[in-house]
Amino acid sequence: MPAATNLHLGHSGEAYPDAFYVRLGERRFVSTLHAQGAWQPGEQHLAPASGLVLAEVERRLPSDKLVSRAAFDVLGVIHSGEFTVDVEVIRPGRTIELVEASMRHGDRTSIRARIWRLAASDTTQVQGIEWMPMPPPDAMAPLAFSSIWDGGYIGSLEARQDVGARPGRGLSWIRTRCPMVDGEIDPPVAGFAKLIDTANGLVVREHPGSVFFANVDLTVHFFRQPVAGWVGFDTRVNFGPTGLGETLSVLSDIDGPVGTAAQSLTVRRGPA
Repeated sequence: MPAATNLHLGHSGEAYPDAFYVRLGERRFVSTLHAQGAWQPGEQHLAPASGLVLAEVERRLPSDKLVSRAAFDVLGVIHSGEFTVDVEVIRPGRTIELVEASMRHGDRTSIRARIWRLAASDTTQVQGIEWMPMPPPDAMAPLAFSSIWDGGYIGSLEARQDVGARPGRGLSWIRTRCPMVDGEIDPPVAGFAKLIDTANGLVVREHPGSVFFANVDLTVHFFRQPVAGWVGFDTRVNFGPTGLGETLSVLSDIDGPVGTAAQSLTVRRGPA
């Protein structure tokens, strides 16, 4: 247990495991310093937080249907410390179902997610993929990610990036040594999804010390179920003239493209 319920486990110098979270009960968790966000030290990064929400859907509502879309809306600061995750099926069906899940800190909800799951079928004879495969991770140079961003989550990552990457555009790979929950094996899709929200920080248009560009959502579409491990990003970042922005990424696992991720940004000039 942490010294206070609103602090990351490890904040006060106590030991904490190499995992993003520790389970306190069926629905209750506490974040560790490995889940610490990049914008503020007392918050969680959306990447592991969204991964955990999806993991609880996979764990508590097992299904032979496949995750087609996972959309996460951020309703406020994802505070560090203790929280609960609730899941429910809101549109049941034999071939199509919609699941809703939320992360709550007391009476306040920080993340609300909706996940579409679709029945699997054999479409190998008609499959077609228009996204180009990425070069493998070992063909790219190591990226000193912590020189751009702060926080324990960023510190948990191994990152690689193409030498041709530039502000707003580039190819990157990341992976982490940390499982979602201490002592537990990541569910299949969530083990990949726990890194996707990192996309907004990979090829930044402006340094985060001078421009604030946090995302208020994350929407992921899959056309193939991913394999956890290295997560690849073919990323474009766009800032508009009136404070709106978007980060759009084609996602890959080690076998090739698997889907896309989009993040809606609130862009503000001045010290972040």
